[in-house]
Amino acid sequence: MELDMRKMRILQAIIDDYILTAAPVGSRTVSKNPDISLSSATIRNVMSDLEDMGYLEQPHTSAGRIPSEKAYRLYVNNIMQRAMLTPGEQRFIQDCYSNTINKVDDIVRQTAWVLSNMTQYTSLVLAPQMNAARLRHIQLVPVTEGRALMVIVTDAGITRDYIIDVPKDITYEQLERISRILTGHLKNKRLDKVNAEDIPELFSEMEAHRQFLDGALSLMSSNAGSGTKLELSGATNMLNYPEYSDMEKARSFLSVIESKDMLTQLLTEATKVEFSITIGNENASEELKDCSIVTATYKVGGNPLGSLGVIGPTRMNYSRVLAVLKHLGGSLGNILTNMFEEERQ
Repeated sequence: MELDMRKMRILQAIIDDYILTAAPVGSRTVSKNPDISLSSATIRNVMSDLEDMGYLEQPHTSAGRIPSEKAYRLYVNNIMQRAMLTPGEQRFIQDCYSNTINKVDDIVRQTAWVLSNMTQYTSLVLAPQMNAARLRHIQLVPVTEGRALMVIVTDAGITRDYIIDVPKDITYEQLERISRILTGHLKNKRLDKVNAEDIPELFSEMEAHRQFLDGALSLMSSNAGSGTKLELSGATNMLNYPEYSDMEKARSFLSVIESKDMLTQLLTEATKVEFSITIGNENASEELKDCSIVTATYKVGGNPLGSLGVIGPTRMNYSRVLAVLKHLGGSLGNILTNMFEEERQ
């Protein structure tokens, strides 16, 4: 059976109506759609065909139909038209950032709030990940006897510094040389991929200080993923939707939201692609089988270092969610890029 244009238009009308009402859609409702000039009898026949093809489900006898997960996948891939934010909504986002303190945690927290406020779903924002950044420069600066400041600068402009113990017989000139060799051999390498095999000449030259060098490299790689923070907002927004009126279902959702490890991993993986949409059973977590998750990557200094997303019912307004994510991700990336560039100056 072929999914022709008539079937596609009727399916779109059903999905659009169900997204708004959460009520099964009947042929009479579809016949009132100005874009569909067909009789109720013809629409009923088409809806029956769509049900046979797996795009519609009938929850109760004599009730209207609701879209299946297969229908939502077709909708987001082929039917849906991208929405645009209004100038007023764009100004709202800009105003929300205007009073934000120049701290990454504050900016990420504000982004999560704006995202949940504008979509009315549960929002997730992953702070910039150092492990996804590539090294640009490493500098060891003596501060007191036996201690030095190790400054790490990445290609995204993010700077991190750590106090490390230094053997007392290592001179300032040796620290300078170590800095040059580390930068030369590790430049453009991801922080979490740093290892001793990359700089064999330094380890052979300074074998007596192997423990110090091992410690410096270990500090870089072990701290690459530290500080990876997930900010959530609007966890209880889902309780406003009839799909979660069942207390057991609501409790199950809130429990998975409280456990951030799985969601952190989800958004970390999402950083690898520009946008992602997983619907219902496409989600790995059993507790999220009745949800859809939409994510977008944001860039800092042109590099994808974090992601943001929303969790909502499978009948979420995908078009609006994508519009909000696109604009908000761009705003977040620009703000963080400017902030890190100011830190370097």
